[in-house]
This record gives sequence, C-alpha cells and structure tokens, in this order.
Amino acid sequence: MNPLFEGKRILVGITGSIAAYKAVYLASSLTKAGAEVDVILTKAAQEFIKPLAFQSVTGRRSYVDQDLWSSQGYVLHIGLAKAADIYVIAPITANTIAKFAHGFGDNLLTLTALAANCSLLIAPAMDGGMYLHPANQQNLEILRERGTIVAGPTEGHLASGLSGVGRMLEPEEILGYIRQTLAKDGPLSGKKVIITAGGTQERIDPVRVITNRSSGKQGFALAQAALDLGAEVGLITAPVHLNTPTGAKRINVETAQEMLEAVINSIPNADVLIMAAAVADFRPKSPAQEKIKKLNGIPTIQLETTPDILNTVVELKRENKWSLITVGFAAESQRLLENARHKLETKTLDMIVANDISVKDSGFNVDTNRVTIINADGTAEPLPLLRKDQVAFEIIKRISPLLSNRDT
Repeated sequence: MNPLFEGKRILVGITGSIAAYKAVYLASSLTKAGAEVDVILTKAAQEFIKPLAFQSVTGRRSYVDQDLWSSQGYVLHIGLAKAADIYVIAPITANTIAKFAHGFGDNLLTLTALAANCSLLIAPAMDGGMYLHPANQQNLEILRERGTIVAGPTEGHLASGLSGVGRMLEPEEILGYIRQTLAKDGPLSGKKVIITAGGTQERIDPVRVITNRSSGKQGFALAQAALDLGAEVGLITAPVHLNTPTGAKRINVETAQEMLEAVINSIPNADVLIMAAAVADFRPKSPAQEKIKKLNGIPTIQLETTPDILNTVVELKRENKWSLITVGFAAESQRLLENARHKLETKTLDMIVANDISVKDSGFNVDTNRVTIINADGTAEPLPLLRKDQVAFEIIKRISPLLSNRDT
C-alpha cells in the first residue's frame, strides 16, 4: 500500500490497441498500491482483451458500452466521471485522440471523458507513421492546451514489425506519470529537494575503481517519496542501474569531486538536501594513465581524502545564510548511534538516518532497511524493518514539519 493512492479512485480507459494487454499490469499495480480502480473498455478494446482480465486484478467490475443501456445507464458515465480522481486512457488510439480533441461522445469511454472534471492522462499507442501524422499531432496539441497530460509514446518495435515512434510507454512509466499528477498539490508542493544516491567511484586506472556496495535503492526511493509528496526533485547519482523516478531531474556523476560540484550547483535555490549517497572517503592520489599490468608486480597505491561534501555545504550555508534543511545518512558497522550522533553534531545537520550495515536484511544490496532517525536535538526514533520505499516515506514525511518550523 502506498499513502499516495490510499482512498483514490482511478478510472482507466482501454481502447483498441494491441498494447491493451499492458493495461492489465497497470490496473493491477494501481490496485496493489491501494487505489480503487474502475475500467472502461471500448468495443474495439474487447477484440484484444476481455473485461474479466481487469475484474480479476482489480476486484471490481469493468464497464463496456452495453452498460450504457442498462437500467441505470443514463447516469453511468456521470457517476464514473464524478468519482474519479484521475482518468487514465492507456492505450489510447489516434481515433480516440481525435474524438477527445473534437468533443465526440459516441461511447461510454468518450462520454465519461466529456463529463469528467478530474485530471486526464493519455498514453498513445499506434503503428507506422500514425503518431507523427499532422492531424494526430494537431489533435494532441489541442488536448495539451486543455491541460491533458500526454505520456509518451516512445520509439521502438511496433506490432506491424516496423520501428518508430508510437510504442506505448511501459506500465511502470505510466504509473510514474499518475503518481506525479496525484501529488501535484502535496505537502511539499513548491519545495525543491536535492537527493544524492549511489556509491561514488574513484579511478585507480582506466579499468579499475575504488567504490562501495551501495545500490542506490534507498536514495532513489527517497526521490520517489519526495515526488509523491509534491516536491520538485533533483537526483544526483553515482553509477547505478536503476530507473529514474518520473519527474525527477537526474544528474549523473562518478567521483566524490563531481558529486560535490553537482551539489554546490544545485542547492542555492533548494529547500532540502538529503545526502543518501555512499561517498568514498579516499581516492588514489595519482591514478595510472594506463591499465596497471600484473606483470609489473603488485602496485603501491597512495590514497588521499576526498572532499567532504557536507562540510562544504555547512560552510556555504553559513556564508550565504541559507535556511537549507540538511539530512545526512550514517552507514555504520559499529557504535551506530554514537557515530551517527557525532556526524549529526559536527556537520550541524537537521536530521540523520543511521543504519547498521552489518545486519544482513538491512543496508546494501537488499530491498529492506532498518534505520534509526536521529533529530537535531539528539532524540532517536528507531524504525522496524521496512521496505526501502517505506523507509523513504517515513523520512520524507518528517521533513515537512522541519520546513514549516523554518518558514515560521
């Protein structure tokens, strides 16, 4: 369950495209997240997939055109439209895009769109050159001007065997657009949050690096949680194999120095900085210009310290009198709270998150974390073992009061 989706009614429309099968996964994901999902299928959509598929994953009935003529059909489209927090049509064909643009209401799906006052999000799916056809582009522009959110399409292999722009976004990407739309008026709306993630890499030679076991999962989860509460998010990340949360502005870096420079450039207009990255403490003093060969014997690598990003941020805050909320992380294998409190005090943080990396189910390369949140006054709040997305939400929701106190 995700707090963003709890109590939300999401209406999903399906039109006649082979991509309709992907909508089952989307409806399932929305339901698992805690939303109540109603589905409308056009007559053409039923040629590709049956209503029962959606009823099976949502636990709710699906609607088709014949339902308009039932005993309550004369108000069905009104009821569906008024109850929805967002109306998502995925996939939507060029034909239905044209109907939306010109106000046609010739089936349950289009009638409901005409009656809806909620946000409208469409995910186009079409073959060949249909997407780029001037008529389709003009219709999409009309819808954008009215406030419709157009998610995709992307370029790729199409059902005809051709390749081009017209492939519907994957359900995970559409879900990101839905999250962004639902969060637009969240408690962090209008706030800019900068988050660092992943483990930095320091070059030994052109092939080898000094790095750590950080997967970046907790930092990326924090970015998603901040987006879910309405924040504008900048995500500064070391090399990781993770998808960027929809709406986050990603900056890729490799070294501690590059991360420092990215942070310095990002924080002047920011409200919050969360340093979740595992930044290397040491780097080779003189990286080799060529690959070090085993034949030359065991090399001696002299190390030097990397720049301390939080210390630099503290100095900049003091010099510029910034009211930046600063949150740090302390990944420790011994004296967890003692070391975390020391870091909290020496770097004058507003909050620090301590996690014991010696525990198998917490920390690096797992999907769960067991952390203790320590506030500026030193009080500690241990959290139970949670998924990293749950940990992220618990951290982010505690930032809103800090911002409120700052702004009063």
